[in-house]
Amino acid sequence: MSTAMHDDVSSNVLQRMKEGGFDFSAFHPIEFYAIFPDEERARTVAKNFRGESCNTQITVREDGAWHLQVSKVMFATYHGIGDFEQDLEALVIPQGGKLEGWGVTQELKRLNP
Repeated sequence: MSTAMHDDVSSNVLQRMKEGGFDFSAFHPIEFYAIFPDEERARTVAKNFRGESCNTQITVREDGAWHLQVSKVMFATYHGIGDFEQDLEALVIPQGGKLEGWGVTQELKRLNP
């Protein structure tokens, strides 16, 4: 994904999160996704993310490719997400993988009845 396109997508997502009342003052688990041609390459990248603020999951997809999800507890900021995504891409690309974006779960505020 080109840097300009990534910037536009991330800016748009963060803007929608803001409009939806997302709590940017708290830490959240942000999920980053990548696809690999085989399990070994996905595991090679996953080994780089160990610690109390990161978690990884690797699953096989129906098409035979391997999906890596790296969850990092952090503030949801444009630069923080961009920097982490750039660091992840530097590990993913040499292993023949491809970044597939990022996401975060947003809790909906209850309306008072």
